[in-house]
Amino acid sequence: MELEIQNKKENNLLNRTEVHFVLHHPNSPTPKRDNVREELSKALKVPKDRIIVDNMESSFGVHDTKGYAKVYPTKEEAMKVEREYLLKRNKLIEKQEKKGGVE
Repeated sequence: MELEIQNKKENNLLNRTEVHFVLHHPNSPTPKRDNVREELSKALKVPKDRIIVDNMESSFGVHDTKGYAKVYPTKEEAMKVEREYLLKRNKLIEKQEKKGGVE
């Protein structure tokens, strides 16, 4: 798996760095979000808990995945700004189980 950062931009208004990337993964399926966060963590030299992978796209038959991620200065900063479903997808908060049934 090889990570290529295509664009990196500072967003001072939201206090984060926005990264567009391509992940080359020949002869393997689309990587999990957690693995992509680890690769970004190594490449950007930032702790994994400060990285939010917003989206990833891969096309049929192509072993490349394009994606967009946001890097915050602290985990707390990410918790303030990011939407709840993205925090759950990136495992920064736990999913809460819904109560089924009528009481």
